[in-house]
Amino acid sequence: MRGWARWLCPAIALAAAALYFVLQPPALDRGHDGTVLVLASDGSILRGFLSGDGKWRLPVEPEKVDPLYRRMLVAAEDARFAWHPGVDPLAALRASAQLALNGRIVSGASTLTMQVARLLERHPHSLAAKLGEMARALALERVLRKDQVLGLYLSLAPFGGNLEGVRAASLAYFGKEPARLSAAECALLVAIPRSPERLRPDRHPEAARAGRDRVLSRMADAGVITPAALAEARAEDVPRVRLAMPFRAPHLARALRNQDPASPVHRTTIDPFLQKRVEGMLKRELLPLDAEASIAAMVVDNRDRRVLAYAGSADFNAVARRGTIDMAQAVRSPGSALKPFIYAMAFDRLIIHPETVLEDRPRHFGDYSPSDFDGRFQGDVSARQALQYSLNLPAVAVLDRLGPARFTASLAPAGIRLRLPEPTADPGLALALGGAGITLTDLVKLYVALSNGGEVAPLRYRPADPQGRGTPIFGRLGAWYVNDILAEAPPPPGVLPAETRRGRRLAFKTGTSYGFRDFWALGYDPEVTIGVWAGRPDGTPMPGRSGRLTAAPILFKIADLLGPALPRKEAPPPPGALLAARNDLPSRLQRLDPNPLPKSAASGGGPQIVYPPDGALIEWRGEELPLEAVGGKRPLRWLVDGKPLPSTPPRRPIYWRPEGVGFVRLTVIDGEGRSAHSTVRLSPD
Repeated sequence: MRGWARWLCPAIALAAAALYFVLQPPALDRGHDGTVLVLASDGSILRGFLSGDGKWRLPVEPEKVDPLYRRMLVAAEDARFAWHPGVDPLAALRASAQLALNGRIVSGASTLTMQVARLLERHPHSLAAKLGEMARALALERVLRKDQVLGLYLSLAPFGGNLEGVRAASLAYFGKEPARLSAAECALLVAIPRSPERLRPDRHPEAARAGRDRVLSRMADAGVITPAALAEARAEDVPRVRLAMPFRAPHLARALRNQDPASPVHRTTIDPFLQKRVEGMLKRELLPLDAEASIAAMVVDNRDRRVLAYAGSADFNAVARRGTIDMAQAVRSPGSALKPFIYAMAFDRLIIHPETVLEDRPRHFGDYSPSDFDGRFQGDVSARQALQYSLNLPAVAVLDRLGPARFTASLAPAGIRLRLPEPTADPGLALALGGAGITLTDLVKLYVALSNGGEVAPLRYRPADPQGRGTPIFGRLGAWYVNDILAEAPPPPGVLPAETRRGRRLAFKTGTSYGFRDFWALGYDPEVTIGVWAGRPDGTPMPGRSGRLTAAPILFKIADLLGPALPRKEAPPPPGALLAARNDLPSRLQRLDPNPLPKSAASGGGPQIVYPPDGALIEWRGEELPLEAVGGKRPLRWLVDGKPLPSTPPRRPIYWRPEGVGFVRLTVIDGEGRSAHSTVRLSPD
C-alpha cells in the first residue's frame, strides 16, 4: 500500500503534464478576421472595412494603449495575470469555496486568458463549458506569450453593438486612438465588456456612468489612482453618442482594398490633414452648383509623385450626386486641357517657338471647322498668347502640323491612353479641343511631367510603390517653354495674383468640354500639381459654366490650403532655348505655315524631314527618338550616319535609339530614290 502511494503523486503529475501538452488551444481565426484598415502617411486611419462577420474589430498592440488602462484592466479582471499559466488556481479555489458555502456564484475565477479563449470560441454557459474554457486557456498560454494574449483581449473584447476591441471603442466613444486616455475613459472601457449592451454609453449613459464609477472606486482602493484623480474622474461626463468611424479618401481606400483584399492593412501616401481640409472645402464648393453635380480633386508631390490628397467626389454619401462614383477615374472629355502637351511636343520638335506667329482666323481643316470658345477670332497671335488664352484655331493648326497620330503615339509608351469616340478610328484634330476621353488621374500624371522635364511616371499611392525614371514624352526644352507660358496665364475672376495674396504662384490651364459637361483646372509649381474636375457624373450639360469660372477658383483655394511654396530660384533655360524676339528667330520659326505640309511635299516632290529638323539641338536622356518625314513615295527608308534602320509597318511611327551624344546625320530615302538629310546634335541631360 505504501509503495502504491509512493508512486501515486508522480503518476498524477505525469498525467497532468501529458494532458497539458495535448490540450488544443482555441482556433485563432476570429482574432485574424479583423477590420481591414487603410492608413494615411502618418499611420492614422483613413477608412476601415468591416470584418467578415460585420464587426469593427481593430487590432491593436498593447504598447499602443494607454498604460493606465492596462493597469486598470489587470487590476480589475486578473490581478495575477503576469504569473499564472492561463488559470488562476487561487481564484479558482476561492470561487469554488464561495459556491459551496453560499450555494451560488459570489465571484468568478475567469482570467483574461480564459476570457480570450471564450471570445475566440463561443460556447453556452455551463460547468462543462467553463472546464473546457480553462483547458483552452492553459493551451493558449502554452503557445502564446502574455503580451499576445493581452493583444487578443484588447482586439476582441465586446463594447456594444458591432464594436470589438478597445481601439474601436475609443474611436467610437471618444473620437481618438486609445494611446492617451483619461482615468474616467480608462475606467469606462474596463467596465463596458462586463455587460456590453447594458453599459453602452450611447444608449444607457447612467448605467455606463455607474459601472465606470464602480471601477474607479476599486482602482482607488487598489492604489492604481489617487483620491484626487478619483474625484476628478467621477466629475467627468460619459459620452452619450457613438461617433462615426474615420472615413477619409473613401474612393482611394476602396480601390486599394480591392486590389489586395487579403491584406489587413493598406498604407498610403495621403496627408491626413490636407485630405480632411480638401474634402471639407469641396463640400462647401458644391453649394452653388447643381443639386446633381460633383467635384473631384487630387494633389501630388512633384518631387516623388506621391499622391497627397485624393477626392473622387465631394460627398461620397450624396445619392443624387452619385457620390460613390470615383470621378478621378472616370473617362471624360478634357476640353482644352491637353493643349499644353501639343505645344510642348511642337516646341520640342522645333515646329514652333513661343514667339512664332499663329493665325487665329476661321479655317477649314478638311471637313473640320473649329471655332474659338467665345466665337471671336484674334487674328495673328504668338504661340505664347495662343496657349495662355487657350485659343482653339492655333492649337488645331499646331496639332495638324504635329500630327494627331504622332501625338497619341507619344503618350502611349507612358501609359496615357486617350479614348476615342470610335476605338478603331484614327485620331483626329478634334483631340486639341477635347475630342478624346481621359481621366483626371492621367491628366494629373501629364501635368506632373511638366515639372519633371517631360517625363511621365506612375503616381505613387503607397509608400512602397517604386520610384523610377519616367518615360519622356517631350524634352526639357518643351517643358520649360510651356512652364514659362502658363506661369504668366491670367488668374481667374476673383483670384488675386500670387504676390498679392501671398500664396503659391501656379502655372495653370483650364478646360471646358463640348456641351458644357466637364470643367477642368490643373495647376502646378515645382513642388506640387493640383487637378480639379467639376460637372455632373451623368454627363448632363451645365450651361453657363466653364473650367475658368467653375474649376479654377477651386484649384487656387486648394493651393492656398498648402501654404506658400518654399523659396526658390527661377529655373534656368535648358540648352537649346532661344530667348529671342520673333524677328530674331530663324525664318522657319517666325510664322507657322498654315499649310499642313511643306509645299514641296504637298506638290508631290521628294521627302522632307520634319523631325528632327536640320541643325536641331536635342537634349537626350537615353530614350528612343521619333523620326518623322512627309512627302515622297512610300516606302521610306531611314539611315543614321549611313547605316539603315530596320523597316517598320506603314503608318507606324519610326523610333531610333542613338548610341551616344554628338553630331548625327540622318537620311530618308523614298521609293523613287529621292532623299533628304538632317544633321542634328545630341547633348547630354
